Amino acid sequence: MDVRLTSEQSQLRDAAAKLADDLGPGAVADLEDGTRRDRLAATIDRTGWRSLRSDGATGVEVAIVAEEFGRGLVDAAFLGPILADDLLRHAGDGAAAATLAIDGLAPDADGLDRVVTLDGTSVREGTAGGIVPSEDLTRVAKNVDTVNDSSIATLSADDAQRFRALALVVTAADILGAARGAQALACDYAKIREQYGKTIGSYQAVGHMLAESLAVLEGSASILRHAAWAVDELAPAEAVGAAQMAKLYCARSARTVCENSIQVHGGIGNTWECLAHVHLRRVLVSTENFPVSLKEIDLGLS
Repeated sequence: MDVRLTSEQSQLRDAAAKLADDLGPGAVADLEDGTRRDRLAATIDRTGWRSLRSDGATGVEVAIVAEEFGRGLVDAAFLGPILADDLLRHAGDGAAAATLAIDGLAPDADGLDRVVTLDGTSVREGTAGGIVPSEDLTRVAKNVDTVNDSSIATLSADDAQRFRALALVVTAADILGAARGAQALACDYAKIREQYGKTIGSYQAVGHMLAESLAVLEGSASILRHAAWAVDELAPAEAVGAAQMAKLYCARSARTVCENSIQVHGGIGNTWECLAHVHLRRVLVSTENFPVSLKEIDLGLS
């Protein structure tokens, strides 16, 4: 595989990053700004990024957007709709926007009432219910009220496996992005916070934590890029295996990065006003969406 992004993929990454920086929450208080969130959701709708798969986008391109949205803590629905779109393209159904339901819950359903779910190889649709509390402050989760007995599409076994691979890759990309955001937050703080007349980033203890975080982020990016490529290029079983490895590695690494970010912030890192905990919450919740356990990995991790 060629790990380099094409010019079009680089432009997609830059556009997603700009949107996240311009309209994503820059502080915890911004999470309560409904006007900003509505503008963000409307802009995502106009870009068509929620239907990337039905427009022919690869796993790499979906992961690029998911990672940048995770980095910027984008708090409009994306992961749920993009995965629902991957299922609905098999049904030739572009009628109404939908989000994905997992085990009776739609974890990313802000502004969406239609849900789709994969039951074995059958795609079924239903309706979302009321909002339920979520530890992830950047997403709206809803109960699933009803799921129709009849299927709207039947996937082949290979397509069902590729969907699972994509779901693992997209959530891993979101995790990596949130961790990258936490690292940037810590680095920025270390450059301006002073103790004993020096910025705290000049002290070895802080520098070593930031260096450790950077190292595991680089490893996460590599394993994720391979898994995203594998979604469309490898055999379905191999794609799932690569995606499982990426999900587990990114989740473990991201927790370390977010905890290091909180440590670098010191006392302020344990307060509500510091964005570091929002990054950590997003990582932990995304880890539990399509979770992977170590026993599912047959090599490479211990």
